[in-house]
Amino acid sequence: MSLGTLLVVEDDEAIRRGLVDAVKFAGYRVLEADNGRDGLDLAVAADVDLVLLDILLPELDGMEVLREIRAARPTLPVIMLTAKGEERDRVQGLRAGADDYVIKPFSATELLARVEAVLRRSAERPTNLGEVTIAGRCVNFERREVVFESGERVTLPQREAEVLAYLVANPGRAISRDELLMRVWGVDPRGVNTRTVDMAVARLREQLRDDPASPSVIVTVRAKGYMLAQSPDKPPDEPPAQSPAETNRGARA
Repeated sequence: MSLGTLLVVEDDEAIRRGLVDAVKFAGYRVLEADNGRDGLDLAVAADVDLVLLDILLPELDGMEVLREIRAARPTLPVIMLTAKGEERDRVQGLRAGADDYVIKPFSATELLARVEAVLRRSAERPTNLGEVTIAGRCVNFERREVVFESGERVTLPQREAEVLAYLVANPGRAISRDELLMRVWGVDPRGVNTRTVDMAVARLREQLRDDPASPSVIVTVRAKGYMLAQSPDKPPDEPPAQSPAETNRGARA
């Protein structure tokens, strides 16, 4: 039984062959591409569960492929493969939406462990949120677009849209900065001292025109983190959720 389908995008034939053999041996189905253009086409159109993406690629470089994947399939997990060990390259990849990175040379054991970890995290991401209305703002997560009551439209950057999606998927609960770092950025928060989450929320509030002094969308919970100020409205065609008691009564009727 297949554990899922991975897409390997790597132009070095020897490295690509090694990657394909390793993940096949571990039980995954594999698609492969030797350039950025073909890799992007497969990532967008094929039924894949995770992409292993090299940075230095012909036709389209890995960073551009990653940005296009994030625009077309926001929740598709991507692990960057790079020979560049400098911090700025890792940060650039994470900021562009990569879930993790592996620095060449790497062992098959390390790579598979990272694949398993990213797939576990991605299973917990909010998906298929579609469109919700929050405090008079209509948010379409597929287009990352906010429509205000005035009719004006704003497109949210990928990371800010993911933060908002995670808050929407967890209404009525204060989400800690550590949880957001782990679930949205894919970064282990242990030992990390960063204002990345606070800065992203500040940008998101600005884009949503949410006054931090009197917020109607995102509130700060002292010593905890952030949460929605109110539960989002359900789309008109979505039936109201039944309580367990109502469900049981219906089953007995």
